[in-house]
Amino acid sequence: MGKVNVNRKPHKFGTFLGVYTPSILTILGLIMYLRFGWVVGNVGFTKTVIIVLMASSITFITGLSASAIATNIKVGVGGEYFMISRSLGLEPGGAIGIPLYLCRTLSVTFYCYGLSEAILVLWPESRGILPSYALQVLTIGFIVLVTALSGKSAKLVLKSQIPIMIIVGASILALIIGVLSQDIHAPITEASYQTAPEGFWYVFAVFFPAVTGFTAGIGLSGDLKNPQKSIPKGTLGAVVSGAIIYLIIPLLLAITGALTIEQLADPEAGVTIWTRLAIFGPWIVYPAVWGAVLSSAFGSILGGPRILQALSMDGIVPKFLSKLSKSGQPTIATWISGIIAIAAVFLGGLNTIAQYVSVLFLTLYVAVNVSAATEQLIKEPSYRPKIHVHWMISLLGAIAAMVVMWLINPLAFLFALGLEALIFIYLISKKLEQQWGDASTGIWMHLSRYALLRLNTKKIHSRNWRPIVILFIRDIKEHIQLVKFTEMLGQNSGLLTISKLVTINDTSEVERRNEFAFEMQKDLAKQGLQALTEVNVVEDFKRGMLEIAASHGVAGIKTNTVVFGWSSSKDGKAQELQIINALSLTGKNILMAHFNKPFSVRIKKRIDIWWRGKDNNADLMLLLSYLIKLNSKWKKAEINIFSIVDSEEEKHRMDQYIQFSTREARIDAEIHILINNNKDVVDLLIENSSRADLVFSGLARGNANLDKRIEIIERITSKLKAVIFVQNNGMENEIPIIFNASKGDVI
Repeated sequence: MGKVNVNRKPHKFGTFLGVYTPSILTILGLIMYLRFGWVVGNVGFTKTVIIVLMASSITFITGLSASAIATNIKVGVGGEYFMISRSLGLEPGGAIGIPLYLCRTLSVTFYCYGLSEAILVLWPESRGILPSYALQVLTIGFIVLVTALSGKSAKLVLKSQIPIMIIVGASILALIIGVLSQDIHAPITEASYQTAPEGFWYVFAVFFPAVTGFTAGIGLSGDLKNPQKSIPKGTLGAVVSGAIIYLIIPLLLAITGALTIEQLADPEAGVTIWTRLAIFGPWIVYPAVWGAVLSSAFGSILGGPRILQALSMDGIVPKFLSKLSKSGQPTIATWISGIIAIAAVFLGGLNTIAQYVSVLFLTLYVAVNVSAATEQLIKEPSYRPKIHVHWMISLLGAIAAMVVMWLINPLAFLFALGLEALIFIYLISKKLEQQWGDASTGIWMHLSRYALLRLNTKKIHSRNWRPIVILFIRDIKEHIQLVKFTEMLGQNSGLLTISKLVTINDTSEVERRNEFAFEMQKDLAKQGLQALTEVNVVEDFKRGMLEIAASHGVAGIKTNTVVFGWSSSKDGKAQELQIINALSLTGKNILMAHFNKPFSVRIKKRIDIWWRGKDNNADLMLLLSYLIKLNSKWKKAEINIFSIVDSEEEKHRMDQYIQFSTREARIDAEIHILINNNKDVVDLLIENSSRADLVFSGLARGNANLDKRIEIIERITSKLKAVIFVQNNGMENEIPIIFNASKGDVI
């Protein structure tokens, strides 16, 4: 006896067995047998044709959109979910995929319930009345059967649909022969609305589910030999075949003389219309009905677990659900789907739930069409489908599907949109890691391009000034307080870029530069921070900082502020001041920051500004203080402005100047004017701001007396919790300063 190959690959299917057969059998389902007579009896042949063409047009457009997407990418497991998530993104895909999975799973319950009813209706009265639980027991039995077969082998299930398709085809042929072998007359064209007083659109809404289900084959995308070829051929072939058959059947019902219009319009007639007209009547029609319903159940139990498998592979649901059996079937996902389907048997009110399932399922049509329209509109270079669909056609299909959703049940329509919106928001909050590009990135690229071109034509006035910041840093985790402070400046108004420099000589770091940028984003996400990250390769750090900071940005969002952390080495301190002096000539504002302690956790925080008046550093410090107060944790912070003068007369004048300036700037602050009685300025600063949570001080220009300046900065940074040295080199008087004191900055 030979060894069993446990690693054998799962069987792959072609167009006919893998796509066309499950799709056409789901289209030619129970509603074809139950509702066609009722539709013709109420609206007549002409309007029935209109209904068929309208409904089939929506499915055909959706099929075209799905085919366009399928021919542009290598479609994996998950069918419709896979295509939507790879087009619109992981979160929108999940928002559609999760309800779609539940819809397919609940559909197993509905189909098995309908099959049980169709069989038990033939129970002879002579054998007595069936117990009330018989219907539920038989339904559960069918669910277990279809689940077990699909969990064992998709090949077995799909091959079993061949005889079902033959039986369904035979029932249609029997109807044709039966009608033509009896009396016929001119088609009934007048609408009577005998049992549908609600009118045309009500009849359309009742009929529409008859043309759905053509995506059953798409759901098996991961099991196809060539999805790019099979999905378009099989799906569009099934839609067209279904439409042709659906145009033949109403013609037969409209010309038959064997039934009156009242008999056709009877909502209770159902399948009996077929059994009365077809040759061999019940002997061929009932098995065809049972086969069609069973086939639809098979289609749902094959597609649902594969959506769950794909959701698991993408990290939206637990990973164990994507585990495959030795034959390549998602067994765990299949049995979980079966358990959910069995539980749904006991829900009760299945007819009401069915409307919500139908509407939720229709959101798939909307998403597929929107995906195709979006791909066409953004014109990604990578979007090169073999089947081209104009975006207006796809958009028309999406709008039409939404109209049908509203016609079926307005409340269910609102419920579906609300549910998917909640799932979308939840998935966004999970910050899932996406491993592929999608159209949403292209949308943002288009919007960004438009915005940049618009900004480039406009002069940026002081009224529109906002911090566009670049922060040079080696490691985010080591300097997280500096990152938090810098991110606060631009929160909701500005933009922060964090730049990591690597030298061209360090080949290992150069090779990992993309990895570094991704790790920086992960570090920011853990802290709940948002910023752009980049890794720049430079010849040496000093020259690299100068070149990058001077030219950083694009169009109307050129970087206007450069942030440094105060160096820890003596050589680094001197080099940093030299870089700052060189950068001052480029017109960039400069912040040099140092943090001894994390930001205070107390509610009422304190910000101190040391106002000396030279170089307009004060206006920038005041504006930065205001920007910090826009953050929720700092909105109750008090701003204190300190200034040092030499006399009482100068104190009065300075107090008036600062009050006028803050009033004009519409920023509240407490003003403290200190008279210098021959005390060291640095000592005064430390003495008065030792309790402040954040201190701003001016940063003088020039490279003179570097050692002395380093010593002063060291004294200040060693005694304060957090200090920011500010140099205003470019902001054009956003906050008016109307005095020009002769005193210089502290350092």
